[in-house]
Amino acid sequence: MSDMTLLQLVRGMDLSVTVHGFRSSFRDWVADKTAYPREVAEAALSHTLENKVEAAYRRTDFFEKRRALMQDWADYCSPPGH
Repeated sequence: MSDMTLLQLVRGMDLSVTVHGFRSSFRDWVADKTAYPREVAEAALSHTLENKVEAAYRRTDFFEKRRALMQDWADYCSPPGH
């Protein structure tokens, strides 16, 4: 989901929050509460690799790991019974 999509969603809900705050909360949650590798979290946030050598050798998009991560995030944000 793009920043602009999130921004439109937040504006439509009339909340006093920022898109960056959502992204930051997600990143902190991944680091503090899960065992997902940093690379998977960064890929989920669509961050690019600054190290050009590492970027040249990275061929995966971590799709299945990102899918599982996002399901865990959805479960965290919407616990059963809510």
